[in-house]
Amino acid sequence: MSEIKPTVGLIGAGITGSALAIQLSREGYKIVSVNSRTLDSSRRLAGKIPGCLICNTAQQVADSAKAVFLTVPDDKIAEITANITWHSDQIVIHCSGVHSTDILQSARRYGASVCCMHPLQTFASIDEAVNNIRGSTFTLEGDDKALAVIVDMATALKGNIIKLKPSDKVLYHAAAVILSNYLITLMKMATDLWQHFGISQDDAVKYLLPLLKGTLNNIEKAGIPYCLTGPIARGDIGTVQKHLTALKNEHPEILDVYRILGLQTIDIALAKGRISIEIADNLRAALEGRTDTDLSIYSEFYKLFMFDYPEELSANMDKVKI
Repeated sequence: MSEIKPTVGLIGAGITGSALAIQLSREGYKIVSVNSRTLDSSRRLAGKIPGCLICNTAQQVADSAKAVFLTVPDDKIAEITANITWHSDQIVIHCSGVHSTDILQSARRYGASVCCMHPLQTFASIDEAVNNIRGSTFTLEGDDKALAVIVDMATALKGNIIKLKPSDKVLYHAAAVILSNYLITLMKMATDLWQHFGISQDDAVKYLLPLLKGTLNNIEKAGIPYCLTGPIARGDIGTVQKHLTALKNEHPEILDVYRILGLQTIDIALAKGRISIEIADNLRAALEGRTDTDLSIYSEFYKLFMFDYPEELSANMDKVKI
């Protein structure tokens, strides 16, 4: 880690920017200036960091700090960057998960070095963000000079570090959305089903959280695919069919999601080694709403031309109760 830490300024004092500034300040970085859309948010952050000045304009921040974070909404990054006169010895950093450093080209034209430092974390409030950002994974992308600076920052925050190419950013961010945001959607769908038998959403969340935490523990301890449990992992076609029928009759708005996720889960079950290809085909037929008429053809094909799927059991599999 470099001994000389650059002075830091922030354009944008929202949740992510505030968390970064507060934690970097605790690690010895001098946060010298902040400008935000509202004076209240600037005052709130400056009040938590000794020596941090409130600036009236983004340009004043750029003129006062060596490393400048643009922690503003994604659709404002390029516009704000283009309206600032940068300095050739500066580091300009945005924190968008989906955008590459291409949106900082106007800063590059002034000779500034640019990069992206995205904390792979979910923040519901500033206080939670301050607590959660330390130890997060940070994905970095940008110029070599700027990367050296943000590697030091991420290391100071005890973070895991991943370096991406500009072309990686969109799929990287899509993965984060699927895991974090859509997990909340799945919880909402599950609690909606519980309301069918008279349990409120708040109570359903309380009762379902141990299951969710157990699933996360299985992922961590056993790994994919061996952490997979449930009817598809067991090849329990009858249970899957009961689910499909009940959802069709009672909650048809959830049926397509159940089908799509189930179809994706079959390959994980196959990789775990507990179901045969024939059972997997039967599961696909049920989830796709097909009849079993042609399944014997698939079965005979695999018997003639392919080995049976191996019933391999990993030592990890024994860690997971089904």
